[in-house]
Amino acid sequence: REYELSVVQTVLNVHTRVSDLFNEPMNQLEQQLRLTIEALRERQEYELVNNRDFGLLHNADFRQRVQARRGPPTPDDIDDLINRRKRPRAILAHPRALAAFGRECSRRGLYPPTLERHGSQLQSWRGVPLFPCDKIPISAVRTSSILFLRFGQEDQGVVGLRQTGIPDEVEPGLSVRRMGISEKAIASYLVSTYFSVAPLIPESLKVLENVEV
Repeated sequence: REYELSVVQTVLNVHTRVSDLFNEPMNQLEQQLRLTIEALRERQEYELVNNRDFGLLHNADFRQRVQARRGPPTPDDIDDLINRRKRPRAILAHPRALAAFGRECSRRGLYPPTLERHGSQLQSWRGVPLFPCDKIPISAVRTSSILFLRFGQEDQGVVGLRQTGIPDEVEPGLSVRRMGISEKAIASYLVSTYFSVAPLIPESLKVLENVEV
């Protein structure tokens, strides 16, 4: 399958007096760009999970989709997907789904250990970190999905796709281009990021569906 890169773009408009007068001790233009880039990254994360063409929720193989046993996500549900061939490297779930899993563990007298990842303490199960992801939707009947991912090309896992080396690149795959100044002294900047995601083999992406939160 050939994946076309998706794009998220926005335009930042800043009056020239902001960059002329308000650049010390904190550069206001840089801060506005930082906030704009953070908003773009949030939208990118949403698309990586929910996009109909390449999003993780919609591209998991039918054989890699498992229904929850009895509603809330239980340790047995998680074990069913962890024990399938190669182990996942990460589990993604909505924070409310993680809370529901925690309640099921407490009910059985189980206390999942924590792991440190990227400077944060995360719950884990069987050595696999549980990452909260509020981009995974919750349905009107209070059900959600949990994603199990294996990463990297070497493990034939899920890989992120992006184009690097684009003009005016400020981060890998993200560019900020100055579009000009209007007659009202408004400077415009086009902020763009190009991305996609691809599971290299079906077993690299599994979904536990219809878990109650």
